[in-house]
Amino acid sequence: MMDVQGQVEAGALVMLRLSGLFVFAPVFSSPAIAPRIKAGFVLAMTLLMTPVVVMARGAVAEISVRSVLGELAVGLLFGLALSLLTETVLFASALLGMEFSFSLVNLMDPNSHVETPVLGQLLGWVTTLVLLAAGLHRTLLAAMMKSFVAVPVGTFAMSGPTGAKLAHMASGIFLAGVQLASPVLVAVLVVEVTVALMGRIAPQLPTTVMSVPLKTMVSYGVLMGSLAVWPAFLERRFDALLTDAAGMLHA
Repeated sequence: MMDVQGQVEAGALVMLRLSGLFVFAPVFSSPAIAPRIKAGFVLAMTLLMTPVVVMARGAVAEISVRSVLGELAVGLLFGLALSLLTETVLFASALLGMEFSFSLVNLMDPNSHVETPVLGQLLGWVTTLVLLAAGLHRTLLAAMMKSFVAVPVGTFAMSGPTGAKLAHMASGIFLAGVQLASPVLVAVLVVEVTVALMGRIAPQLPTTVMSVPLKTMVSYGVLMGSLAVWPAFLERRFDALLTDAAGMLHA
């Protein structure tokens, strides 16, 4: 039976691992959640999980520089890996903003405190609603709980391959963002080619004036239609990022 000091040290390490979710992970890192609510939630989960995780084989419930850095690394790996989903949507919104002629319209993002495209705010809310509706926030908590079995508390150490894997995951932002924005990009390309051909056939037409509102209307229509496939894409992307994050811990 572990003494009181061991329980306190184990609880502190568990709290460090859980805290990474509330710094970077989607939904949990939202500034709409009051800090006291986040702190209370982390404390409640710590009290519930500590008696269980300290019984895992190989657990080292002892505070040291290695254990503290290791637990912080686990939480940050999960949080950073899943924050790539938000960055993917933000990159897609930047591409869409250029097609919507919104490239100069920015708003202050309350999450990152930097100016982001106006569509980034809208699509960010859509992403949050998809995650909540699909119950992926519960999936994330379940994966975090399973991480204490795969990597017992106080035993994880960051390595070079882990950082390289995280960098490789970050490079997938660009491909996934282009895939999200591809229906609108293709539709706008068709509009531009059509307007250019009309300008060649009838030079007297004001094609330059026509192209901007026409591109905007077509982009809106295609975006509203393509939003139907966004939930499935975001869920698959979330599962892939979560699997990669768990794979980094196993590695």
